[in-house]
Amino acid sequence: MAGKVKWVTDIEKSVLINNFEKRGWIQVTENEDWNFYWMSVQTIRNVFSVETGYRLSDDQIVNHFPNHYELTRKDLMVKNIKRYRKELEKEGSPLAEKDENGKYLYLDFVPVTYMLPADYNLFVEEFRKSPSSTWIMKPCGKAQGKGIFLINKLSQIKKWSRDSKTSSFVSQSSKEAYVISLYINNPLLIGGRKFDLRLYVLVSTYRPLRCYMYKLGFCRFCTVKYTPSTSELDNMFVHLTNVAIQKHGDDYNHIHGGKWTVSNLRLYLESTRGKEVTSKLFDEIHWIIVQSLKAVAVNASPSLTSSTANDRILKYNLINDTLNIAVPNGEIPDCKWNKSPPKEVLGNYEILYDEELAQGDGADRELRSRPGQSLGPKGSRSRDSGRTVLTTWK
Repeated sequence: MAGKVKWVTDIEKSVLINNFEKRGWIQVTENEDWNFYWMSVQTIRNVFSVETGYRLSDDQIVNHFPNHYELTRKDLMVKNIKRYRKELEKEGSPLAEKDENGKYLYLDFVPVTYMLPADYNLFVEEFRKSPSSTWIMKPCGKAQGKGIFLINKLSQIKKWSRDSKTSSFVSQSSKEAYVISLYINNPLLIGGRKFDLRLYVLVSTYRPLRCYMYKLGFCRFCTVKYTPSTSELDNMFVHLTNVAIQKHGDDYNHIHGGKWTVSNLRLYLESTRGKEVTSKLFDEIHWIIVQSLKAVAVNASPSLTSSTANDRILKYNLINDTLNIAVPNGEIPDCKWNKSPPKEVLGNYEILYDEELAQGDGADRELRSRPGQSLGPKGSRSRDSGRTVLTTWK
């Protein structure tokens, strides 16, 4: 048993356990010495709580950064991104540049959002500027589409408040926190339906930041065609892509699960919108991911539940490639090892951002002038104006 990685998990998923077993790793309990612990979110909270004061040994790794909720909780994600933008402004970073209307040129990727009940008065002030707008309310600490609803009248907020057994927005301690965001009512549709993207990003280290994008992500489609009509605001089959909701729809397909691969999406967009537009879209998606990670210093909480056979294969391979990067050569972890793994072990991951490499070639400043090229998000504006062009962030 000497030299073998000892693993623990409190998540009974075959995509995990099969990957551990095929490596010949040794299963132990959480009370024994372990090297790799794939923990549920609740276990992460308990193990790394202030009360326990637990610290990992040099030969131990887990699947989450302890403060992962700074990104995965909706309210904290918004708070961190807003704080990150303000910090960049104070530093005079070109990333925080704004247009003549005060909108961020490179960091405008979060819709207008408020916390309820804390920001109720601010929300009302914003709502009254465009009273015909639609807003979406989401509970901060829930997933799978639970508790989400759309509103287009202030009276609906007041009804929600009464239904939550809170007589006033002043009393906040007894009420569950929600985020309310301006709804994007003109989304990109395919076949008339809304969809979202499920992308997997592995963060192996934060100092320096090194992250990888998995190539085999997928899209999730609604089962009912989209309409901005106010008569359909309550129809979640129109508005929410969560499988937990869509699987109850009459038109849900249990074989493919209403999903497309990201590669199929890319092919579709290239054929309908052109390669240049499609490449720019994916570059901006990657930009948003890196900036979000920089804002919070955490990783995400992907679901390992498989709703179709293809799902199961994808997630098995995802875990396999993740372990090859996180535990190089299947050896006992060593926190002092901080090198980039060779390209041949990345599998379906691609390096998304490596801070050491960026600093090494002088590109640690996120944006810098380089005449004649336009690779970064929103870069085309510089080409049109004849100014030096902002290059890609990589």
